[in-house]
Amino acid sequence: MLSACKGTGSGTALAQSLGVVFLLCSLTRSVFFCQVFRSQLSISSVSDQDAYRAGLQPVSQWKAYGLNGYPGFIFIPNPFLPGCQRHWVKQCLKLYPQKPNVCNLDLHMAPEETIDLWGQSKEQLRRKGSGKKEPRSLLEKLRWVTLGYHYNWDTKKYSANHHTPFPSDLAFLSEQVAAACGFRGFQAQAGILNYYHFDSSLGIHVDESELDHSRPLLSFSFGQSSIFLLGGLRREEAPTAMFMHSGDIMVLSGRSRLLHHAVPRVLPGPGGAALPPCLEQALPAGLPAGAVVERGSEEDWQVCASYLRSSRINVTVRQVLADGQEFPEEAGANGKGQAPAEDGQHREKRHKTDS
Repeated sequence: MLSACKGTGSGTALAQSLGVVFLLCSLTRSVFFCQVFRSQLSISSVSDQDAYRAGLQPVSQWKAYGLNGYPGFIFIPNPFLPGCQRHWVKQCLKLYPQKPNVCNLDLHMAPEETIDLWGQSKEQLRRKGSGKKEPRSLLEKLRWVTLGYHYNWDTKKYSANHHTPFPSDLAFLSEQVAAACGFRGFQAQAGILNYYHFDSSLGIHVDESELDHSRPLLSFSFGQSSIFLLGGLRREEAPTAMFMHSGDIMVLSGRSRLLHHAVPRVLPGPGGAALPPCLEQALPAGLPAGAVVERGSEEDWQVCASYLRSSRINVTVRQVLADGQEFPEEAGANGKGQAPAEDGQHREKRHKTDS
């Protein structure tokens, strides 16, 4: 059963801004209503200069929302400066999948075959939409990339001996967002990038493998929109559903840090397989000194744009260890990234014509 979120006066406007569209009440079959409220941000924790360096608007201009019943959940509708999302999209497609980072293709291909996914895919992506049916490029076969402490999909653990340097630009962005939400000193130690297409989904799960749950989980969305389900501490609790649009940021902290959640659908925009309007504008020429975002070539962006017309990228950043904390000793642990277990967490319908 679906029921629209309901409010009065300004509450309705807040709900529309947040993008909450309905509640799924599959267990009780009763009607629930969610209440959206404005969340307070720590404006003084992030200077305007540091926000600009990360490609963000000054924190004083951000809007942030919470949901009653979900303490610690913060939703920030697209706080990026015009054009700056393009940098993060390019990094997720061109830079972050590079070695020594780990991706799903490593499990099925020889190391030399996954060295340059971008270089092997860009011509196919440029031709995409020409009407000629072609096999999917390697970038289109990409499902996940791990950064920093590499998540082991089999054991659902991180380990000290499977770690590569975390990207400095993504760490800086994450630190500014965390500080704005009241978490100064946040350390970006692990990242999981999920790559979705219109037939992809992410099953219900909890992100609990990090050893320190006092620090937030940050989630960045780029590309096509999706439905996000935010459930409860128990798997069977009916979830709240909301839209996630390009540039939106979610922060799960406090009690909401260990809530079940899922992504059941990726949705094409009103114009079909078209870019969201916020991605149409190029990065400005004048960037502040020390900016971590960089202006890419128009050729690179055309490859990214072709990919995003039917895809969504989600970046989640986590702090794995508390200050001074170390991993426990594990006998025989190799820490290597493995294929996801058959738990329904990341599914995609396979069509016979796909390669």
